[in-house]
Formats: sequence, structure tokens, C-alpha cells
Amino acid sequence: MNAESAQVAWEEGGAQRRALWISESSAVPARVVLADDTTRANEAFRLAAEGTSLLYRGDYHNARQLLSAITRRVKDAKQVGDLARDFQLYRQRQGREAQIAGKLLVEVDSNFVVPMRRAPDVSKALREAWSSLPGPALLPLREVLGAVGAHEWRENGVEVPALGARVHPHFGVFAPIRGEYVELVAQAPLGKVERAFDIGTGTGVLAAVLAKRGVPHVLATDSDPRSLECAQDNLTRLGFAEHVRVVNADVWPPGTADLIVCNPPWLPGRPTSRIERAIYDLDSGFLKRFVLELKDHLAPGGEGWLVISDLAERLGLRPASMLPQLFESAGLVIRDTLRTTPKHKRAQDREDVLHAARSQEQTALYRLAPR
Repeated sequence: MNAESAQVAWEEGGAQRRALWISESSAVPARVVLADDTTRANEAFRLAAEGTSLLYRGDYHNARQLLSAITRRVKDAKQVGDLARDFQLYRQRQGREAQIAGKLLVEVDSNFVVPMRRAPDVSKALREAWSSLPGPALLPLREVLGAVGAHEWRENGVEVPALGARVHPHFGVFAPIRGEYVELVAQAPLGKVERAFDIGTGTGVLAAVLAKRGVPHVLATDSDPRSLECAQDNLTRLGFAEHVRVVNADVWPPGTADLIVCNPPWLPGRPTSRIERAIYDLDSGFLKRFVLELKDHLAPGGEGWLVISDLAERLGLRPASMLPQLFESAGLVIRDTLRTTPKHKRAQDREDVLHAARSQEQTALYRLAPR
């Protein structure tokens, strides 16, 4: 993915300057002022909260400290004791933090070098995220740090016990750190399957699990260019490229399959960044489409595996009756349901405002077949 062509303007040294604007989630700044090592956190926070962006000229590590300081000044919303409302307040706080933190900017040159004192070489991480630049660009420091973190995930990979190997997520592609859904796909009863679809493949991890389990032909679909590249990279690394074909598709590839697997976004809501599309599904649109259209894409005797958390139901974001009613409307029956509990740290964190729901969360694999 190449950087977008939008530009940002600011005044510096008595002259008007312009540069490309790069951001996954922040709009082009309307007003930019300079900040440096003398800028105090309270003043930076005030300006950012008012909508002014600050282009940092100074020491890289001091810029990081200022980012942490202004982020800490975003107040947590008080819990009201209603999980659905607490979740809304939690999302509002997340959004405000992202909005304010996104106002602290740094400049990079056309080689993705940050020309600041004590700045590390982040050019490889930024190039992995945005490919190329025709000239200097501004971007939020928060997104520089995000790209560096994503580069480390990509380099080190995520251990997937079901594969006995690591999967390497790319920038902007959701990492399979919530491994319970992968284990369900690895353990579910598998009959004779010649052809399978993995819908919304992401890193390609579920397609790889199906191939490891002996499915000879798997089509892994996604519509996001980063996910397609990431999935192909992982399937090649794992030695499954001969059995899995990565397909650019909105949802469905051509034809039918004996088995169709999907782990859709599990929370109804509007994503605020590209990577959040793996978590939030506006009005449960993707989930509804998958279930309602599943029967049309199954081969005779075929089966669909819907893998989804019940956190939305526990938060009061989705009625418990919705999935059974959706299956009924789609002409599907549940052959079996496999369940597991999450093992990620947030499920054990009693300080989390959503602990009451997260601690009870379950992930289910529904084995669905036409009625």
C-alpha cells in the first residue's frame, strides 16, 4: 500500500511548508504548530484537545515522553454499572485518546528516516507499512510506534500450537493472539473434505490449520490488500501454498465447498481504523451476510463452521436470540456446538472496566448445515 497523496501545510522559519500526510485513522490536520523539548505536557494536551496538531522538532525520546504524558491526561469515564453503557463509555474514551494522541506529529523523509535527535532507524518498519514515499511526509508519532510494534510482531511471529509453528502478522492485519478460535478449528470433527473456504482469512492461520488437517484444496478469501499479502506470505512460510489459494473476494469465492469456515468480527460497532475491522462489525452486517448466504455456497452434504465469541451478548450489544433466529432465517440447523473459554490476559484483569463480561466470555464453533 502506497502512502495517500493528501498533503498538510504549516509555517516554519518564516516560510510555508508542505508535506504528504500519512495516517490510518486521523484526518489531515487543519492547523499545525511546532513543538519541541521545551513544550510542556499541559499546553500540548490543551492544544491537541482543541484540535491543533503539534509537529515535534527535538529529541525523539522526549517526543515519546510527551506523547505518554498527553495520553495520560485523557480521563477515564466513570463506570455506571450497566455493561452496555460502560462499553460505550470505554469506546468513547478509546476514541478520544486516539484523537488527541494522533495530534503529535513527526516528519519522515522520502526514505522513511525520522530526522530527530536519538531517533532509531524505523525505516524498515515504516516501509513495511506504507511501501514508498515520493517525498517528505508527516504522520502521528503514535502510528510510527504502532508500525514499529507491528514490525516486531512480523519479525518474531506468533506461536500457534495447532500448527506447531509461528504465524507472522503484517502491519494492519489482526494477529491471532486470541488463540482459542484457532484451537476450535483444529479440534472440530472433520469428515471427508475435498474443498474448503476460509472466509476473511487475515493472516491465513485458519486456512493453514485446514491444510495441516489434510484438506487438499482451500480457498482463503479477503478483500484487504495487506491481509492478502500477509496470508500468502504465511502460507508460503508454512509450506501450504500448494494446497491453499489466496483469493481477493468481498466475501465469497467462485463455486461451492464441502466446508466453509469463518471467524467474523465479534462485536457490533463501527471500526475506527483498518485493523479494527477484524473486531467491529457495523450492525453485524458481515455476520448476517455470511450466515444468510452460507447455504448457497455449500456443496451437497457440506457444512459451515461459524467461530464467534459471545462477548457481544454478555455486553448487551447483541440479543442472545439473534444467532438462533439468524440460523432459522437462513434455513440452517446446528449439527454441533464446540465451546471454549478465552485464555488472554484481559479475561483475568479485574481492573478492566469490562471484566464482568470478559471473565465469563466463551467462544463457540457452530457446525451449521442446510435444514
